[in-house]
Amino acid sequence: MDQFKKQLNFWKTSSKRNLETAEVLLESKRFDSCLYFCHLSIEKFLKCLVMYRTNKIAPYIHDLERLAIIADLQLSDEHTKQLKTITMFNISTRYEDIKFSFYKKCTEAYTKKHFIISKNLYLWLEKQYPIK
Repeated sequence: MDQFKKQLNFWKTSSKRNLETAEVLLESKRFDSCLYFCHLSIEKFLKCLVMYRTNKIAPYIHDLERLAIIADLQLSDEHTKQLKTITMFNISTRYEDIKFSFYKKCTEAYTKKHFIISKNLYLWLEKQYPIK
């Protein structure tokens, strides 16, 4: 298997693993970490799709909407809104000055809602990638 296909496969399998990790974190009530792993999962699947659709290495960015645009996905307004929200989970868990306020925002209900949104986005992205 060439290096490009290995990278493509890495993004896809790592994305699935991160979504599974998010679910474990949700069950163990590590809500802020759950949402961070939701972001990782979607980011990695989008990078897989960028590579698949452009035949180029995915850029080193974390903006989910931008990755979806590069992958030439047909986004609904709802998808765009969801991707923007989930992108914030990456930023909110990395920077100390906003980490605590994000932690307080991550109630069980908020986290469950966004985990379900993330899982549905993951399933939608999976349909955009015809290789099993």
